Amino acid sequence: MPGSILGTSVRRVEDLDLITGASTYVGNLGLDGMLHLTFVRSPLAHGHVTGVDTAAAAAAPGVVAVYTAADLDLPAHHGLMVLNPDLPRPPLATDRVRFVGEAVAVVVASTQAEAVDAAELVEVDYDPRPAAVDPEEALAPGAPVQYPGRSDNLAGGVRSEGDPLADAEVVVRARMVNQRLAVMPMEGNAIAVRPEPDGELTIWVSTQMPHGFRTQAAALSGLEPEQVRVIAPHVGGGFGGKAGMLAEHTTAVAVARALGRPVRWVETRSENLVSMPHGRGQIAYYELGLTRAGRITGLRARVVADSGAYAGFGGALALGPTYTMSQGVYDIPKLGYDAAVALTTTTPMGAFRGAGRPEATAHLERIMDMAAAELGIDPVELRRRNLLAPDGFPHTTIPGARYDVGDYDLPLREALRLVGIEKVREEQATRRENGDPVQLGVGVSVYVEITAGGGGSEFGSVTVHADGTATISAGTSGHGQGHPTAFAMLASDRLGIPMERFTFVQSDTAAVPRGSGTGGSRSLQLGGNAVLVAADDVLEQARRRAAALLEAAEDDVELTEDGEFGVSGVPGVTLTWAQVVGDREIHAGLDFRQDGATFPFGAHVSVVEVDTETGKVTPLRHVAVDDCGRVLNPLLVTGQQHGGLAQGVAQALYEEVVFDADGQPLTATLADYRMPTAADLFTFETATTETPTPLNPLGAKGIGESATVGATPAVQNAVVDALAPLGVRHLDLPCTPERVWRAVRDARAGTLPDPWREPPAVFATLPVRGARAAAPQGGEI
Repeated sequence: MPGSILGTSVRRVEDLDLITGASTYVGNLGLDGMLHLTFVRSPLAHGHVTGVDTAAAAAAPGVVAVYTAADLDLPAHHGLMVLNPDLPRPPLATDRVRFVGEAVAVVVASTQAEAVDAAELVEVDYDPRPAAVDPEEALAPGAPVQYPGRSDNLAGGVRSEGDPLADAEVVVRARMVNQRLAVMPMEGNAIAVRPEPDGELTIWVSTQMPHGFRTQAAALSGLEPEQVRVIAPHVGGGFGGKAGMLAEHTTAVAVARALGRPVRWVETRSENLVSMPHGRGQIAYYELGLTRAGRITGLRARVVADSGAYAGFGGALALGPTYTMSQGVYDIPKLGYDAAVALTTTTPMGAFRGAGRPEATAHLERIMDMAAAELGIDPVELRRRNLLAPDGFPHTTIPGARYDVGDYDLPLREALRLVGIEKVREEQATRRENGDPVQLGVGVSVYVEITAGGGGSEFGSVTVHADGTATISAGTSGHGQGHPTAFAMLASDRLGIPMERFTFVQSDTAAVPRGSGTGGSRSLQLGGNAVLVAADDVLEQARRRAAALLEAAEDDVELTEDGEFGVSGVPGVTLTWAQVVGDREIHAGLDFRQDGATFPFGAHVSVVEVDTETGKVTPLRHVAVDDCGRVLNPLLVTGQQHGGLAQGVAQALYEEVVFDADGQPLTATLADYRMPTAADLFTFETATTETPTPLNPLGAKGIGESATVGATPAVQNAVVDALAPLGVRHLDLPCTPERVWRAVRDARAGTLPDPWREPPAVFATLPVRGARAAAPQGGEI
């Protein structure tokens, strides 16, 4: 049997096309007779649409058609998940607009330039209505109501009964903001739709989930799934923002069918910033009960989630994964969790890398640091006193998550060792003693997150051809994670066929029969194991054929170091794969099922400098030790860690979507939205520990979102730690220079605000947990 390549750093096989420009994106696609779409978008956050005049636009050069909602048979659009089925989103606004950027009409023209010019000629009359921008204010009595016939802006919610703080000797409280973020993939949304002569559809779309997109497109079009072919060419990043069918996608399909011609829409960067669903957006009221010796006695969490203008996926995250992961890595004997989801006149909320889990970790790890300060206990020591014990797994938490395996102090020990915590603390003490204006802060976070939520299944196949080459296919849909490399490694390791002789097929519903796509860090543990099991099946078929050709017992046939078939104890007589296959390909295509989610974990340590005179935060070091079970390819794991860290650090220090009081976006371009570049970041220090899961043959768990989960609270804690000598107890995200400077000013003036205030009254009105009306419908989170 050839030596195993699993666990080694193998360079990505798919990158040549990317770096040479040979890749094809939807924006590169040319179809005969293709028309171009431009959306006319609302300049108001909230208003009645009293009239739309399309005559001038329809007469403009190159224009084929201009459509409003009244012109197209557009079904109500719910997206990836329905939080409240009574609040559907029309793909084009009908009588009312509810956020700046909502599409009101669509112009179809022969060229993109003609469509853009004509869109300027569409006249829309609006009757402005009051905006409800802040989610807490939107839930307050008397707030402007967004939907006629409703008395409030509550999209959904749930509360717990009982008092989880009854046994506490000390209660630490804080109101914490997990700010709204833009997903910001390099490639925005893009779709091309071609109606076929038989009434079927071919759709090219930048998506994470081609088969799921096909299901949605077929249902919305009144077609059977097999009548719709979805192809995802190269995708320039997704991060959760491309996990479902958007309103613009629905409109593009309807336009193509109405005209009987292919159409394409490619989102601009400014469109992307105001119309692609945003992420995060939670305000958390946490109360942590402890003994004076530092043992947690209970936690009460009350979370206000911003759903944006419609009740879809983003608002549901507070009821789903944020609740599921609210206990984190700790032994918390009592937990109460309430969530209220607010409708606001802002861009609808959706998924962003981590989708609910980073929020849960950020809230919990921040309140843990505040508790450590209150009790005078080292933050690391307080965590260690409360970590779930390694011998207690599998462990079912109060919210019902079944943690598969864990040793939470293992990555913590390693992270502290790598950062050299004693020397860092010594330097910190020296700066504090000397009154240095540039203070040093150290922040720690310990996290657990959920991947492949709910378990489930995924398709994988392996086919060996007559010439000894092979083709792999998988129902996942990679967009930068390294699927072609990882899956080829698995099949090559099993079959002894060199990696360069594999072709990888994905992201085409006509070529891959089924699949759940990529999301929730599920690909290796589900899709990878499907390919692995398929490769094992192919190997067994090949051994049977080789046994017949070699006139040997099947049990005696083995795969040699050279990747050929021979007979044990009979050297020199071998068959190549081509000889074994002959003119009959060997194929296996099957589904791998995993019973339940896996729970990666880790620890991050951040070291920052904070200039107390200017408020500037300079990250010096960030050590991330993430445990994703068995590591297949360390190079791919490191790449995922680096990407996650970049986005996690960016949330801690830089990024925030901001609206003014009228709902106008103040961060609608990259001149205003502070997304860091490589020049703004620093060298990350990453490592892994390996605690294999028993739930799949590889022992693998997800890694795509882990570093994002762990990074943000570590950096936030580090910034507050640097300011602790001044009396600063908390700082909301992002820790911008202005926010830091104001905290320093207030601390020196003795006017620091209390980090706690009473939660909104709406929580008392919510149904008790378990009420069916509070549960989101559809989708996977």
